[in-house]
Amino acid sequence: MIQVKNISKTYITNKNYTTTALDDVILQIFEGELVVLRGSSGSGKSTILSLIAALLKPTSGDIIVDNKHISKLSDHFASEFRREHIGFVFQKYNLITDLSVKENILLPLIPLNLPEEEMQSKLNSVSTKFHIEHKLEELVKNLSGGEQQRVAIARANINNPKIILADEPTANLDEELSLHFIKILQELKADGKTIVIATHDPLFFDLDIVDKEIRIHKGKIL
Repeated sequence: MIQVKNISKTYITNKNYTTTALDDVILQIFEGELVVLRGSSGSGKSTILSLIAALLKPTSGDIIVDNKHISKLSDHFASEFRREHIGFVFQKYNLITDLSVKENILLPLIPLNLPEEEMQSKLNSVSTKFHIEHKLEELVKNLSGGEQQRVAIARANINNPKIILADEPTANLDEELSLHFIKILQELKADGKTIVIATHDPLFFDLDIVDKEIRIHKGKIL
């Protein structure tokens, strides 16, 4: 499902210094796997997620997702690729707090110009699956952290993507809510999703549902 071939990513800072975020990374992730990218803050694991989602372009190397070469996609086609293939759960959720739960969940569908009945059907499905249907008219800013996470997960699944990417998904949650998130992952894996999680949360290490644990340090896979 995901092939990362000799990927490097460098940034040029304000003083023209070069910082290497990833150095010749090679990864292979199969369909239906749940993979944990394990590493400390700044190790490069979040950069890998952004590259797989075509949010960033690599400095060198190639990325193939579901048989599509995505490394050099234009912004337009990268956006189209994400809508069709990727559900991304961001560390800080990236919700629009002054909009309702319903409006946030439906955002990825807006460019598709779907019939209202189809949008409502998709909304009903994901909001019920992730137990946020009772809050659809509530403003996001009035929700608890756990509720906001469920909104973010529902939004990531509204297009029924094949791949779910999650960046430090439990960073802002207590242990009880983190365990609830792991239960949601079990359900997504049972649905056949390919899941990649970037985290340094010990709760994810050695879980039965994890197929691979990949350790990253200073931009390299150990």
